[in-house]
Amino acid sequence: MIRSLDLKIIFAHLITIGLWASAFPGIRAALIAYSPEHISLLRLLIGSIALMMVAIIRRIRLPILKDIPIIALLGFLGFSVYQTALNYGEQTVNAGVASLLVSTTPIFSALLACIFFREKFGLRGWIGSLIGFFGVAFISLNGSVANFSFNIGVMLILVASLAESIYFVFQHAYLRKYGVITFTMYTIWSGTIFMLVFSPGLGEAIMHAPIDTTLVVVYLGIFPTVIPYFTLAYITTRTGASEATSSLYLTPVFAFLIAWLWLNEIPYLLAIIGGVITLSGVLISNIKKADTTTGNARTRNTA
Repeated sequence: MIRSLDLKIIFAHLITIGLWASAFPGIRAALIAYSPEHISLLRLLIGSIALMMVAIIRRIRLPILKDIPIIALLGFLGFSVYQTALNYGEQTVNAGVASLLVSTTPIFSALLACIFFREKFGLRGWIGSLIGFFGVAFISLNGSVANFSFNIGVMLILVASLAESIYFVFQHAYLRKYGVITFTMYTIWSGTIFMLVFSPGLGEAIMHAPIDTTLVVVYLGIFPTVIPYFTLAYITTRTGASEATSSLYLTPVFAFLIAWLWLNEIPYLLAIIGGVITLSGVLISNIKKADTTTGNARTRNTA
């Protein structure tokens, strides 16, 4: 007999994976009427307003003054750069394929942790990384072996993945200091401030965009941007970071399914093969005997 707690955890997993996966096709849908930078700005503005209300209710304290520069930098990389580069990338890359490319984040994170924090990478890590990037090459074949095109969209999504990796690797000390939800609030607000440079033209874009497309951006701002962090924090407190994030490898599967149902995007065979290869490499490179301290930073697949 399954305990009620188990059902709650399963439900929280499904919410986390489903919402983050839905962001990839959501971005593709929003690009019909909004520019990549306006999607990021409007999405972050909506998310920031929602989080401000949560912060008031929970009486979230302000960060320590000396921490603000690094929090601002991490917010810029983890949200401003990540979301904008991903949005630009999805102009030419399908939603499901984009989610597969973002799944390289744990590999980038492990490499950065090895370089900056002397964390052991090991033979398994290098083999997994090579397999993962070989999978990325397969994804870039665009449906034909004769049509290899490592296009700008793929490169931009990999830039997004790298920016997100830097955010995850260097956030660890601040997660312990402030907690997942509070630190996420700080960085989302920081990312929003940086995106305000793209404010000109946003009002006009909202006025001219179809209401259903604007509602998609509102959805992106509240659901994939905010809610998964709360559900993931809940799972983490019940099961630990490693188990909490282990199921997030299913995000690309959900992203492909949602993109198929929502946008009628059918993945080409080489993308599926490349996806399997990439995820296999990610799993191999991140297998640890015990990792409850950095698992949270290395296995997320957000959008």
